[in-house]
Amino acid sequence: MSILLGGCGTEAPKPAAQAEEKPAESAVPDEIQSAADSLLGKETQVLLFGDLAKSGKQEFLAANVVPKTPTNSLPGTIITRAVVVENSDGKWSEVLRCDEHLKNQKGFLGLTPLTSVTGWRLQYEQNGDKGLSLYFTPLKGVTDSHVLPIGVRWNPQAKRYQSLDRTYEHFLLESASIETARSRLR
Repeated sequence: MSILLGGCGTEAPKPAAQAEEKPAESAVPDEIQSAADSLLGKETQVLLFGDLAKSGKQEFLAANVVPKTPTNSLPGTIITRAVVVENSDGKWSEVLRCDEHLKNQKGFLGLTPLTSVTGWRLQYEQNGDKGLSLYFTPLKGVTDSHVLPIGVRWNPQAKRYQSLDRTYEHFLLESASIETARSRLR
């Protein structure tokens, strides 16, 4: 027993030393956090910032992330709302919004669900050539069948974020009306 207790005593300093060795995460600049808070509220987390779209402009991705709890054990990053915001001439402007639907400056994105969505699973990846790719999966309950993610990426020709078709290769047009947003193809 004393050997076991002695072993525990020698292990205590190790986690502190390991914590010091971990690389520091890059802090979110106050200006970006303040802009995110003004758009989504004080519980907003900035997930990414930088030249996300590879368009030469600074952007950030922020979201209201649902914390993990015993009642929320869903895998992945679960959000209620998210925005991609771009700095244009010193002013932060929203270029993509995910709340009950997916929207950009021109309207509702193609493939966005017709019914309001209260929660989304968010996945994202950064590509050196294409920039930020976002994948939004609407959450409707644990008994629902598998729903495919809606891919969203910066379209350099249109100069805005647009949803992608089911092959994630071709951009879909937006719609001013939610009823026609489901199937708009480019």
